[in-house]
Amino acid sequence: QVYLRESGGGSVQAGGSLRLSCATSGINFKIYTMNWYRQAPGQERELVARIFSNGPTNYSNSVKGRFTTSRDNTRSTARLQMNSLKDEDTARYYCNTNYKGSTYWGAGTQVTVSA
Repeated sequence: QVYLRESGGGSVQAGGSLRLSCATSGINFKIYTMNWYRQAPGQERELVARIFSNGPTNYSNSVKGRFTTSRDNTRSTARLQMNSLKDEDTARYYCNTNYKGSTYWGAGTQVTVSA
């Protein structure tokens, strides 16, 4: 059974930092791309960061230069380091992967940034 669980969310003031983690099980983690999405109330879910199995990363323009995604293949865990947080970063953050033709999501973790 594939399982993704996000952690590390919380409330922070603008300019602060948080580090999110996505623990996985049930997949051969090291060969799959891991994605980070976020969804604010009333808005569509948007892709903010991606890390490919061999390490390259992509970021949305809205977080580029502030967020960094990484992966620890020994722990089957993806991470999202978020620095210089802005109030517009407030959202629920999800990790996601596509495994053998199916898409899997965690339940998400809430990030709230106060101005």
